[in-house]
Amino acid sequence: MKKTILLFSALFFLIGNVVVKAQEAKKQPASPPASVTETLSNGTKVSINYAQPGIKGRTIGKEIAPYGQVWRTGANAATQFEVSKDVKINGKSLAAGKYALFTIPGEKEWVVIFNKTWEQWGNYKYKEAEDALRFTVKTEKAKEFMERMTFTIAKNGEVALAWGNVHIDFMVK
Repeated sequence: MKKTILLFSALFFLIGNVVVKAQEAKKQPASPPASVTETLSNGTKVSINYAQPGIKGRTIGKEIAPYGQVWRTGANAATQFEVSKDVKINGKSLAAGKYALFTIPGEKEWVVIFNKTWEQWGNYKYKEAEDALRFTVKTEKAKEFMERMTFTIAKNGEVALAWGNVHIDFMVK
């Protein structure tokens, strides 16, 4: 009887460990936080704080960042785009401040949207009435595949997003 109880106890312990390990193996790594800041030659500070979603075998435009739909660019909380001075982005005015970055991905072009409601998390309901600026940029094929969405800011004001095989950019002046 003691052997049977010991055997069942050991079996339950073993099964419990296997289940826990299997659940841990299934967990996807969270989208890591990232930020980039640059002071442009005119003294304007540009910052982007975001989380880096991964492709993870998905296709941009289909399973992730669906074409033709407003997408809260990034993962977790909204991507925050901040400028320390009034600027022109692709020739259009944007006041100094902090914004949420949305996009409408497309196969040949993306619409870039700066929304005034920058404190957003989870399933925030996008409201076009809160947009401060929107414009369209052409997509390019990225020079190299990027598993995680990555922003860069150059000293000359070029802001670029690279993700998967997609590259978009715009100028901040």
